[in-house]
This record gives sequence, structure tokens and C-alpha cells, in this order.
Amino acid sequence: MSLQLPKNNRILSSTALAVCLLLSIKTTFAQQRRAPEGGQRAVVVDERLAALRDAPDFSATLLHRLSRGRMVAVRGARRTSEGVTFYRVAVTKRTGGWIQSEAVVSTLRKGDDERLLHLIQNSEDFDRAARARIFLDVFPRSPLRPTVLMLYGEAAEKVAAKLSRDASRRLDEKEMLAGGAPVFTYFLNYSGLDRYRRQGIVFVFDRTTKQFHYDGASWREVLRRYPHSPEAADARKLLDALAAVAVK
Repeated sequence: MSLQLPKNNRILSSTALAVCLLLSIKTTFAQQRRAPEGGQRAVVVDERLAALRDAPDFSATLLHRLSRGRMVAVRGARRTSEGVTFYRVAVTKRTGGWIQSEAVVSTLRKGDDERLLHLIQNSEDFDRAARARIFLDVFPRSPLRPTVLMLYGEAAEKVAAKLSRDASRRLDEKEMLAGGAPVFTYFLNYSGLDRYRRQGIVFVFDRTTKQFHYDGASWREVLRRYPHSPEAADARKLLDALAAVAVK
């Protein structure tokens, strides 16, 4: 004999479970974006080096792998005999350990904006866009910001061409017509856009050519905030080219 909850109780249980899942997701996202109190705020930019260990040694026990964009609080440092610096960091109120210093950047460490710019310049596609987004969030007053705004926009426009090809290949025209919704809305709902949207990148869609294009927000910021910078002329040209695209 199977046991079943009354219908009303089942609904309440399902609702409670959904709320718990949403709260869990929200809490995880908040932890990703906010470092614990106490210590110097830093952000993971190179996940390849972001191994959290229980001691400042490569042979120490691995506790976690921290993802790019993770906030930590730096509470100490130690240099090994090999010349590698480890930071003692807090990840949450209860979780901490040691991480290689080059895995993170901080506004309080001189030259970190330049180091991150170099990493961005040598990254490709999504990695470049994601690291540029971190730079723009972490270093709002850096003199290198106009350069990064241009790299961010150029990475977005470059990937727009790839996304256009991918979407055209994956979206079946017969299925779109049979679905009843306007064809262009299938493109604007294409799942390949999702991770870029989470990096603050917005794409517009040319219905005639079925091509995505970056909306140009970072280039407009260059013109608005840094009109006399060397990057301003290039930003204006790119915005003029974008305006010529028949996006409807």
C-alpha cells in the first residue's frame, strides 16, 4: 500500500521545495559575488590556478576549486622557498584555505589592473569577455578602463558572428515556422546567448541577414566617459558601423 499525502499537502510540499531551491541558488550566487567580512577583497580571474588548499604548499590537501568571478577575502600571505606566494583566504564564513596569489586580483594590490589587462589580451572569445567584465566591475577608476571597454566590445562582436552561425545551424526553419512564434524570436531566445548575457553582453539581431551583433554599450561608454581618449575614435567608428546594420 503506497502512502500519499493529501493533495493540498502535496502542493504545499512542492511549493516549499521550490522555494528552498530558489533560496539555495540565490545564496550561492550571493556568495559568488560577495566576499566574507574581514580581509582584503579579491576576485578569482584565473581559475586554472584557483586551487584552494589547506596549507601554502602544492602538495597540501585540495579543498576546493574556485570558479572565475568568485569573491574571497585575503587575510594573510606566505612566500614559499620556490618563490611562489600563497594567500590565506576566506571563501565563506566557514570555508577558507590557501590559494596561489596570481589566481586573484585586488584593487589594493598595485599593478593588478595591468596584470589582468595582459591576461585579457591573451584570452579568447568567452574567456576574454568574462575577464574583461571582471575588470570593469573591479577597477572602475583604472586608467586602463577605456582599453578594456574596447576589448570587451570587440570580443562580443567577434563572438556574435560565431553565435549567428551556431544558431542558424541548430534552429530548424520548418520547426520554427510550425511553432507559430515570429521566427526572429527563436534567435533571440537561442540558448547560446545565455552565458554572454550573464556577463552583461546584449546582442541585437538583424532579421534580414539573420546575424547577431553586439549592441555597442561599452563603445558608448568610451565616448561618454572618455571622449578624449585614444580609444574614442575607434569606438565612434564601430558605433557608426553598428548603426548601418538594419536591426529591427
